[in-house]
Amino acid sequence: MSSKNPSFVLRSIKDVTFEDRPVPKIQNPTDVLIRVNVTGICGSDVHYWQHGHIGDFIVEAPMVLGHESAGTVVETGPKVTSLKPNDRVALEPGVPCRSCPFCKAGKYNLCKDMKFAATPPYDGTLAKYYILPEDFCVKLPECVSLDEGALVEPLAVGVHVVRQADIRPGNSVIVFGAGPVGLLCCSVAKAFGATKVIVVDIVDSRLEFAERYAATGTFNAMHSEDPNVNAAEMIKRFDLVFGADVAIDASGATPSINTCVHILRTGGTFVQVGMGAAEIAFPILKLCAKEITLKGSFRYGPGDYRLAVELIASGKVSVKDLITGRVKFEDAERAFEQVRNGQGIKTLIGGPLD
Repeated sequence: MSSKNPSFVLRSIKDVTFEDRPVPKIQNPTDVLIRVNVTGICGSDVHYWQHGHIGDFIVEAPMVLGHESAGTVVETGPKVTSLKPNDRVALEPGVPCRSCPFCKAGKYNLCKDMKFAATPPYDGTLAKYYILPEDFCVKLPECVSLDEGALVEPLAVGVHVVRQADIRPGNSVIVFGAGPVGLLCCSVAKAFGATKVIVVDIVDSRLEFAERYAATGTFNAMHSEDPNVNAAEMIKRFDLVFGADVAIDASGATPSINTCVHILRTGGTFVQVGMGAAEIAFPILKLCAKEITLKGSFRYGPGDYRLAVELIASGKVSVKDLITGRVKFEDAERAFEQVRNGQGIKTLIGGPLD
């Protein structure tokens, strides 16, 4: 094993560099040392790079970026039983405290003491080596590649959203936002049995991809500036009769959020996953009158990562179709620039070579 641990580090706003950091040591008997083979770029990584913070999470010291990764087990702690060296794994990048009320209630994604990769002050996975507890490493079947393993992270977000929405066979679902998370919500919804899955965006090329990928129909929200008008047009165009069963907003855009309320049937479910403005104008009266169930969705919880791997392995969800670019580790900054400029859907960065 190399004694070096090259890492891609955010030093301050718009200032990234490569550093050779110490190889992490196994401290707990259930820890696993992983060689990171591939990492996807997430919008949050780009946001930290460009702005230095997301909400209350502020970059105050140099931080390794990256949290969508897959790799190969190098070493295991003495109490690890389910993994061995050379096993390929998807890395679930958030380790909770395991003892707070949220963790004990099976909602560890809400843990206030979560140590999440590339969320200040914790380093991310864009390095040669990374350590995780055994139970946060999900072994990849032989039929699932390491590139697909890196996309288990955003797919797990989609799985959690669809579970929050309680999507069932025969449901009609509207997904706002044709970025990676929106597209994956669309695909998971179909895997859960939704028969109508409509994707809404303002970019025609994204909508064209969505229809090839998993959507049964698409709608360009530039049709009207009025959420009511857009909702009425979609209900008519896609024969939703009383409205959609489920609306998912993966855009964070205020008009999309408002359209969700208007397009839902009475008693429908609305799940918000896209991050937008901290406060917005919202049709609260219609939400109440239609008795809509409104839920947030944050990261992923128990079972979401493993189900995501199973969906890929079974062929029910394809993530490799979203991969539009792959670069070498030393070209990581160029890859970040491509994502910032909206090029492609998912760009992957290879792990450091010996």
